[in-house]
Amino acid sequence: MIFAGFFAPYDPAEQDRKNPYLPPMRLHLVDHQGHFHARPFAYGVKLREGSFDQYEEDRTETFPLKFLVRGASYRFLGLVPSRLHLFGTETDRIYLLGSDSYGRDQLSRFLYGGRVSVFAGLLGASVTLLLGLCVGLAAGYYGGWRDDLLMRLAELFLALPWLYLLFALRAFLPLAVGPLEAFFLIIVVLGIVGWARPARLVRGVVLSAKERDFVRAARGFGAADGYLLRRHILPETSSVLLTQATMLVPQFILAEMTLSFLGLGVPEPVPSWGNLLSSLQQYSVLVSYWWMYLPALIMLPFFLGYLGLGSELQERAEPYKIGR
Repeated sequence: MIFAGFFAPYDPAEQDRKNPYLPPMRLHLVDHQGHFHARPFAYGVKLREGSFDQYEEDRTETFPLKFLVRGASYRFLGLVPSRLHLFGTETDRIYLLGSDSYGRDQLSRFLYGGRVSVFAGLLGASVTLLLGLCVGLAAGYYGGWRDDLLMRLAELFLALPWLYLLFALRAFLPLAVGPLEAFFLIIVVLGIVGWARPARLVRGVVLSAKERDFVRAARGFGAADGYLLRRHILPETSSVLLTQATMLVPQFILAEMTLSFLGLGVPEPVPSWGNLLSSLQQYSVLVSYWWMYLPALIMLPFFLGYLGLGSELQERAEPYKIGR
């Protein structure tokens, strides 16, 4: 997804109105006559006789797949202009995941949309953890009326149903905004909704850490609050923050997908994973075009892989934590 411009064969917003809801094209090495081809190829498609939306392979035309071809322009890593793509064809378009109602390539939209959804999840989780860390440190370290006020506010946010609060906050904000403004609005909304639980967990760690003997000794030698927080207490919160990041990032990616799915997220034509699934709200799409489910199926290994990576990082961090 970071190199989506290179791996995506086409511009995700480019439309091909002649080929709406085109099914995925299969790659072949052996043609219908039994001849082997060293280069993968795909047959063209045509409407099945007597149908207006059912396609079949047209074996009278073939499209050899070529690698490192020039196509739609993009910026490599968002900086360097380029037109080089991993694969493509010279004559016609090839749809490995099919096309949507506007004839846009689903594979290209999935890769570009992943950048929007995953980046929103990462930034939203970062804002949430930063807010939770600041609130938890202030409440746990200083205590008193600050602790009471911040924790009552956190309990209020925990008692509210976050999904409905998310909808309410986003619906309250302007709907007619550009894609970039909508993206940052989503990040702000996600950060506002989710800070309470990390704040309570960080507060518990800080309450324990500030009573440790080495912290008391440093305070006795005249260490300032800033030094104690930076040197002795902040490192104790690392495992809690890592655990929360493991849970919050996929949760916020799903939140962005939900907002975009319901039309409250990043607007078209900018792709996101929620936009890709929004067509499934139509009954005709659900029952007629099975390939529109493919983006959802591809997302499952991503979420499972992320949770597995988070668990591995947490297991690696715990022995170090205990050893200290």
